[in-house]
Amino acid sequence: MPDVRPSEKEIAALNAQLEGLRSACERPMRCTLCRTRTKFVFGEGNPAARLMFVGEGPGEQEDLSGRPFVGPAGQLLDKVLESVGFARSDVYITNVVKCRPPGNRTPTDQEMAECGPILLEQIRIIRPKLIGMLGNVAKSFFLGKTAPGITRCQGQFFDWKDGIQLQALYHPSFLLRNQQRTVGSPKWQTWQSMKELRRRYDALAPGGMLAAPPPATEPGQQSLF
Repeated sequence: MPDVRPSEKEIAALNAQLEGLRSACERPMRCTLCRTRTKFVFGEGNPAARLMFVGEGPGEQEDLSGRPFVGPAGQLLDKVLESVGFARSDVYITNVVKCRPPGNRTPTDQEMAECGPILLEQIRIIRPKLIGMLGNVAKSFFLGKTAPGITRCQGQFFDWKDGIQLQALYHPSFLLRNQQRTVGSPKWQTWQSMKELRRRYDALAPGGMLAAPPPATEPGQQSLF
């Protein structure tokens, strides 16, 4: 199905909006995590992406570089994307919190509440149609803490506001700790989920509305990252 691509002028306008948001939020603020960070990690990728991935927060290497998902988990995420034909430049990648929690601990509710408006504004500017929620923190941000844990809802899709569909996915760091590739393993589950995500992405009708996913087809060579 043909896609409607934004013009260069529209892309430039979206980039300008995102850079304006980045500049406004990068300044020293009174939020909790700003006090201990090295660099503010805003996000990166296609400003007109139909698909967005949201993780938990920056790790040590992200804190040093100012870029999301550049450490081992990010390298695995690249392989996950490549397994279904995506490049990082096709999608937009960010986190719920934009500054590294000390010791890579889980962000607190207060920290998520402080950073959450930045993420929501990114979504408003980019206007994705699909969002991959990477791990429990991202899942809880979008669906609330009463939603099933990631091991129970991995791969499931949820309707969100403005016609956006959310998919629950394991965080790449979890996959690094679970290297099995057998049927039913976390990597196997992620592979199945990414194929369905790709089918839904390909079924996006012109204008960005979701059409019915095409029939499932198994590729000739399976990839488990």
